[in-house]
Amino acid sequence: MAQEPLTYPNLLAQPPQSKDPAPAIAISATFTAEAIEPTLSFWLRELKLDYQIRFAPYNQVFQQLLDPGGLLAGNRNGFNVIFVRFEDWARFRDQVSVTELEEHVQRFVSAVRAAASVAPMLVCVCPASQKFLNDRDCAGFVSRAQELLQKAFDESGTVHLVTAAEVERLYPVAKYDDPHADELGHVPYTPEFFAALGTLLARKLHAAVASRYKVIALDCDETLWEGVCGEDGPQGVRLDDFRRGLQRFMLAQREAGMLLCLCSKNNPEDVFETFHAHPEMPLALEHLARSRLNWEPKSANLRELAEELNLSLDSFILVDNSATECAEVQADSPEVLAIALPSDASESVSFLDHVWAFDRWKTTAEDRGRAQMYAQEAERARVGRQAANLEEFLASLNLSVKITPMKEDQLPRVSQLTLRTNQMNFTSVRRRENEILGLLDSQGYECLTVTVDDRFGSYGLTGVMLFRVSDGSLAVDTFLLSCRALGRGVEHRMLARLGEIAVERGLADVEIPFSPTPRNRPAEALLKSVGAAFEQSAGAGSKFRFPAETLARVTYRTTKAAAGVIQERRPRPEAAAAPSRPDYTAIARNLRTPVQILEAVRAASQRRSAGTRADVPRSRLEKQLAQIWANLLGLPSVGIHQNFFDLGGHSLLAVQLLSLVRQTFNLDLSLKVVYSGDFTVAELAKAIELREIEQAGAGSYAEILKELESLSDEEVRALLAREQNGGSGNTP
Repeated sequence: MAQEPLTYPNLLAQPPQSKDPAPAIAISATFTAEAIEPTLSFWLRELKLDYQIRFAPYNQVFQQLLDPGGLLAGNRNGFNVIFVRFEDWARFRDQVSVTELEEHVQRFVSAVRAAASVAPMLVCVCPASQKFLNDRDCAGFVSRAQELLQKAFDESGTVHLVTAAEVERLYPVAKYDDPHADELGHVPYTPEFFAALGTLLARKLHAAVASRYKVIALDCDETLWEGVCGEDGPQGVRLDDFRRGLQRFMLAQREAGMLLCLCSKNNPEDVFETFHAHPEMPLALEHLARSRLNWEPKSANLRELAEELNLSLDSFILVDNSATECAEVQADSPEVLAIALPSDASESVSFLDHVWAFDRWKTTAEDRGRAQMYAQEAERARVGRQAANLEEFLASLNLSVKITPMKEDQLPRVSQLTLRTNQMNFTSVRRRENEILGLLDSQGYECLTVTVDDRFGSYGLTGVMLFRVSDGSLAVDTFLLSCRALGRGVEHRMLARLGEIAVERGLADVEIPFSPTPRNRPAEALLKSVGAAFEQSAGAGSKFRFPAETLARVTYRTTKAAAGVIQERRPRPEAAAAPSRPDYTAIARNLRTPVQILEAVRAASQRRSAGTRADVPRSRLEKQLAQIWANLLGLPSVGIHQNFFDLGGHSLLAVQLLSLVRQTFNLDLSLKVVYSGDFTVAELAKAIELREIEQAGAGSYAEILKELESLSDEEVRALLAREQNGGSGNTP
């Protein structure tokens, strides 16, 4: 007989959520996930991220993904998070085949894709229970299902996948599942694992919203290798397992789009000879974009590297074994993130794994090719220095500019450019992928992308134009061009294309807004050089209304004004100020294990709650229970007559509490104990004592009563006194 389709009963029905425009982290899970909230709230405070945490109704993942009026669909200003444990889809069925579950995974992929345009979405595959994995067929299904999801979302611009393996690698928990709590309230994991899950979620959100670093500047001696090449000689330095791991970590960062540079106090010939003498090193000279090897202060060398790479100092990370060197850089160039490695080299890789500044939400094709692009740019610069003038140099490039409608797989890069381009950006409006999709799908906008090539190679996707027809004009929303292609006439070709489109559609003019920022003066110089007469004041900025035919005829000329645009590419020196950012070093040192994180979450809760101390525990059992309650509720102490729910407890914590009671005392208690009356430490202690008596059996109970009856009143009082004092002394 064919099985009925899987259903999703709403066991903990909640009223419909009202729409709230405030940024939110909307969470939907196949299990009871509210236990993640304390850890996530802790990290949001630490990271100074202003997001509400909202949970969809219990086990309503498919409904939320497909409901246009649900919590996820209404969360357009935040992030949507899906926690899925595959076995939960079979939880309310007596028998479900692996084949049926695999079909369910396919439907899940389709549902996620349908909902992903609303907001950035993180899908987290949570580990299966040990019981589920003990079945060979089920374990094989879990592996296949994760591979299917990875393939489905690997190139997605809007969906980021986290696997159980990634959680295990970064935040391993020996005992992650809790069968008893799962049975009681579908809370399948231990508090330590919920702390791990909440932390990884916070890392992913931080990676999505934080400013991205672009360059890693590396020290050499005692950082890349053990020893001092100027003293031990190039052949005398050693590459131990820890430095080998550090070099591999840096290569992985390069593959993800970071530029690697050397910034070290050494003689250049010693360093170069060391690389040549150790071909076994993972890191080679060819992997390095630039180097500064001298005896000058590292802060000065970093400023020179920033100038040479045409990047701002706040995009640099210095990795050095010397805390003194890091302090010098922090004092003189505070924009740079200076990371001092642990004194114990064996901790270096684990430490770097937990420096959140290296995290990436997504890595685009342009990111992966960035190192090669900078190598090509160095060759262009060499040719440029040899050219007699700018016209000769530009003519030698054989520049090719292609302006085409955006393709679906270009969306991540388009969004990335809006988030990161500052100099040639008319409005500096930052747009995430879902926002761009919203403009294209529902507001009539069109998006053009600009790719540039020359005889040295490809610049990649470097430019974006978003526009629509409005009131007889071509209204531009976004116009930007990466600094790597500035000063070569690409920006003029882009403006001309907007004019051509307006002419083709019979529109009179092209309307371009401009909003000044401290860093987009090149954009202002461009607009005024093309047509200052067409500028109109508009609020805090201005609006350029170009006649379509005039704009269509714009060409690039190496005039003095145009040369001014080129010169603006170099970062202008500004007063150094330490940027507001998390203490990445402290996180990597002190908050990289679930136990450390859970302790910090509880300590923070204790600081916020000045819990009153009611009646003190009277027996060893009450002392144990009071400590369990305090740890679970994040309070310094609890009184034995304080109500669990008045102290901030809720049904999910109650489930975890009963699970802890089972682990500690080997007793199964029903949820009826929680709701049958005033739920206090004293009442729970009574329930445990009664259950212990029940489990002892009638015969044992009779023996205990007989023993008590044989004691004198004075002996009974002495026994009770000893029990209240913690059970010390000999039993009479």
